[in-house]
Amino acid sequence: MSELQKATFAGGCFWCMVKPFDQWEGIHGIVSGYTGGHVENPSYEQVKTGETGHYESVQITYDPKLFPYEKLLELYWQQIDPTDPDGQFHDRGSQYRTAIFYHNEIQKELAERTKAELAASGKFKDPIVTEILPAQAFYEAEEEHQDFYKKNPDYYTEDRAKSGRDEFIAEHWKE
Repeated sequence: MSELQKATFAGGCFWCMVKPFDQWEGIHGIVSGYTGGHVENPSYEQVKTGETGHYESVQITYDPKLFPYEKLLELYWQQIDPTDPDGQFHDRGSQYRTAIFYHNEIQKELAERTKAELAASGKFKDPIVTEILPAQAFYEAEEEHQDFYKKNPDYYTEDRAKSGRDEFIAEHWKE
């Protein structure tokens, strides 16, 4: 068995960032939480004010032999609007910005390379603003936010439909 690794991504509301990663062999767990800020052990109520500096994030534990980091990055980019500096879709504020938090130099290099490739692709007319930052302390969100799409499928589906995320993905990432 290979050694499991961690990947941490901020892509707007963490509820919408779990399901796309949760269905693949090699993904061993996904935790919704907060990272990148200056408040220790923040609560959802604190983070949603936008004043803690934290990003709503997901931390993924994965087996790189079964699901390499490159595949995680490819899937990540296809879940977000990488050109929006002020949030994602209907979720506005600094806590909903996008970022890749790298855990080692290989992750950093791969994240920077895929960002540059996306920028050069011409897929977006605006600059790619998703940040690539060193991983910091990750604080697990409250239990009610874990696996939200499974626990609250109707609310999740309704909120995601209203967000505009799916329309954006369909428009920008169709083959």
